[in-house]
Amino acid sequence: MKIREFIPADAERIVSWISNEREFRLWCADRYEHFPISADDIIEQYAESQKSGRFFPYTAEDEKGSPIGHFILRYPDDDMSVLRLGFVIVDNSKRGKGIGCELVKLAKIYASEVLHAHKLTLGVFENNIAARKCYASSGFVPIGSSGQLTFFNEKWDCIELELNL
Repeated sequence: MKIREFIPADAERIVSWISNEREFRLWCADRYEHFPISADDIIEQYAESQKSGRFFPYTAEDEKGSPIGHFILRYPDDDMSVLRLGFVIVDNSKRGKGIGCELVKLAKIYASEVLHAHKLTLGVFENNIAARKCYASSGFVPIGSSGQLTFFNEKWDCIELELNL
């Protein structure tokens, strides 16, 4: 797997990975007010954010050069030593194969070695045990909890995680 910067052509793939409203709510409901979203929605939102110089979307490719995952790193405030990891998503056909965990580990490397951050934070609404194990194996530790939310009649824990780089 290799990582490269997001290009507008990736947006259509990302939309296909958010194939139903439940996934949309899980992955990006805080960024978009409507479902379904389009590739143009993603391109527009990313273009505006990238102008700030504080927003870094990356796409993961397999050995054939096909997009298989995506993540974002962004500076949440004026402290340019802390990055926020967000929107980690994997191609539906590749889920359950450890790619999401690989993306989290690659995001950690990029945060430290490319963007020179000292800390990486992550806020999750999570009820997936495998995802929690992935974050823990990558070195993230919980720093707080803000309770639970209910999405689609399921309880989701709201957890803040951080990782010193």
